[in-house]
Amino acid sequence: METDEQARNRFQAELEFVQCLANPNYLNFLAQRGFLRERPFINYLKYLLYWKEPDYAKFLKYPHCLHMLELLQYEHFRKELVNAQCAKFIDEQQLLHWQHYSRKRTRLQQALAEQQQQQALPHGNAVSK
Repeated sequence: METDEQARNRFQAELEFVQCLANPNYLNFLAQRGFLRERPFINYLKYLLYWKEPDYAKFLKYPHCLHMLELLQYEHFRKELVNAQCAKFIDEQQLLHWQHYSRKRTRLQQALAEQQQQQALPHGNAVSK
């Protein structure tokens, strides 16, 4: 039976590991060293799918790691990660996504601020008689 401290340590270690999966260069490292071909490691990746549950996902700082975890369930994806060009492509796509997301989020925040400003202004310029 696992003690509370052991459970906390396992939670922390698995949280850190799952988030490392968001790094395509780390995935390339794992693939080049053969980890992604080993059945026990593949089973561990399958076990880690519980992080997709909202009760666990809320602790993730890099939620796109869940997408990588999902992709790692597929043998073809694991095999492709041996190629450094594959990791580089994923890295570039992540960067483009973050840039687009940041710009879109900024525009949405600006639009919201403008909308709130408009609502704060008095309606019309009618002068009471």
